[in-house]
Amino acid sequence: MKLLQVLNGEPVYPPPVWLMRQAGRYLPEYKATRAQAGDFISLCLNPALATEVTLQPIRKFGFDAAILFSDILILPMALGQGLRYAEGEGPRLPPLQKAAELTLEKAPGIYAPVMQTVANLRACLPKETALIGFAGSPVTVACYMLDGQGGTGFPRTRQLAYEDPSFVEDILDVLTEATIVYLQAQVDAGADCLMLFETWAGIFPPAQFRKFVIEPNRRIVAALKAKNPGIKIIGFPRLAGLMLGEYIRKTGVDAVSLDTVTDITRAKKACPENTIFQGNLDPLLLKLGGAAMEDAVRTILATVKGTPHIFNLGHGITPDVPEANVARLMEIIREA
Repeated sequence: MKLLQVLNGEPVYPPPVWLMRQAGRYLPEYKATRAQAGDFISLCLNPALATEVTLQPIRKFGFDAAILFSDILILPMALGQGLRYAEGEGPRLPPLQKAAELTLEKAPGIYAPVMQTVANLRACLPKETALIGFAGSPVTVACYMLDGQGGTGFPRTRQLAYEDPSFVEDILDVLTEATIVYLQAQVDAGADCLMLFETWAGIFPPAQFRKFVIEPNRRIVAALKAKNPGIKIIGFPRLAGLMLGEYIRKTGVDAVSLDTVTDITRAKKACPENTIFQGNLDPLLLKLGGAAMEDAVRTILATVKGTPHIFNLGHGITPDVPEANVARLMEIIREA
């Protein structure tokens, strides 16, 4: 598996490629399968259909890795918090008032269908295709749990981080322990490697970043590696900025996914030697296609040649991306 070769520090060229949200709304096959499921949560918790949508982009584009089709908010739902997806508006949760509302004991039974999806995928993926398991990192998940929705800048979470940090830390403690169990279950079910999505790392200033971002991620990585010494973990501290190097050094992740605004060359200088990077084509360029996309792809390829690198986007693929542009992206990378 080319992806695992890279995560073990081996330069591979052309680099392995997969795209965040590669099984998503830009594919007509996905739309049809989601309609069959009835709603998004039902799709995530239906192993047969979740397996199908995970495989759809692998069949069509031949990516080097499949990422489990699920959602970072399945875990808080399993912990007892209500969750629904309003059409066109994203997730809605009743804002959490106290950590005692969360129940760890029942969670594995609720997310058991996700583990069946992992097992299904490992059984039917091509042997050269890596399977990535994932979870949202604790404070990113907590942002949705405390504010009840995204798209607002998470004002309640940010205020609580200052006014009641012990409450936020209590939530993060529960989420950290639950995430360790959740990701271990994915490894046991057949995931080849893992990814931690810290999508909202960039909303926290340095002192809070260390407490709310770095420390929970460090605990998760340490626990998983203690039980699975060979497991590789990719971190994605989106918009970490100048905190990126410290995040890598202190969390112990094996690779870091770069957001769109981070220059790869400068990241190399800021991070520990031999850091493995993933990324970071602007998703907007994948939508636009043409010379702008092709030039950007070739620039990234030239920059990373001779180093271990995983080609990806700087954030998730958007629903308005033409399939033809994804196909052209793969052509350019394979022909490099």
